Amino acid sequence: MTQIQRPPLTTLDGHDIGRFAFGTMQFGGRADEAASAAMYEASRAQGLRHFDTGYVYTEGASEEILGRLIAEERGSLFIATKVGMAGGGSEENMRAQFDTCRARLKLDSVDLLYLHRFDPDTPLEETLTCFAELKQAGLIRHVGLSNFAAWQVMKAVAIAERMGLTIDVLQPMYSLVKRQAEVEILPMCADQAILPVPYSPLGGGLLTGKYAHGGSGRLKEDARYAARYGQEWMYRCATDLLALAKEIGTDPATLAVAWAAAHPIHPVPILSARSAEQLAPSLAAITFEMTPDLYARIAALSPRPAPATDRLEEA
Repeated sequence: MTQIQRPPLTTLDGHDIGRFAFGTMQFGGRADEAASAAMYEASRAQGLRHFDTGYVYTEGASEEILGRLIAEERGSLFIATKVGMAGGGSEENMRAQFDTCRARLKLDSVDLLYLHRFDPDTPLEETLTCFAELKQAGLIRHVGLSNFAAWQVMKAVAIAERMGLTIDVLQPMYSLVKRQAEVEILPMCADQAILPVPYSPLGGGLLTGKYAHGGSGRLKEDARYAARYGQEWMYRCATDLLALAKEIGTDPATLAVAWAAAHPIHPVPILSARSAEQLAPSLAAITFEMTPDLYARIAALSPRPAPATDRLEEA
């Protein structure tokens, strides 16, 4: 099969966006302005250029703080935000939220705009027409989709093609305890030359190992995260990853992030934390050497999802 080839995504000054992104969902929430600035500085010190935010994050504080932090080096960065988690993908809602995003970020344009979730109540033609008009007006450089199923993405790809538009980035959930993206989403991204930029490579913090020691965090404080990562086997996986990390002398968060980035399709995981200290093990994944043998050992700690056709004998 001939795969689509597209040039790599770059910053305004022409640098490749790199193998990792930083997610600012905690800015203005669990991370105050000082902690946010420290994480931003730590990320930049490690060469990160790709920063991700969203209209709904911390009621706008995330975008406002990020806007202040990037002001002096905008051209060297790749800035992504999202609209439509609340209110859906109608043109009216997208434009209104995007205007607010740009005002908060103090930017005339962004590099990447996502629709934050699939909207079953708005025709994709309307959503993609809005994207096309924003791109033609120079307000966005790239189009992204988040939390879409593979069939939803391919429907969008077909409609976008008729408009001369491309879907450039997809943001799915992906980690050692959330591997469903391996079935159709990641292969589809490879085939369609869509860059996968997965979130939650640490499984909502589960894969840091802190819960094995009685630590607190979103899995105990947020009912959604508790449900998302509440299965017993997930906790066993986290405990086994912790043991493996101790065996080889590293941090389980480093292994989890490096493993997600080492998938053959080369996803760009989004790193996040609520302090620079908490972020450090994830940043260490940038230089961690993930060998094929270690990748296989880590993969064996969690169940591999069934193939799309459910022919288990071929898995």
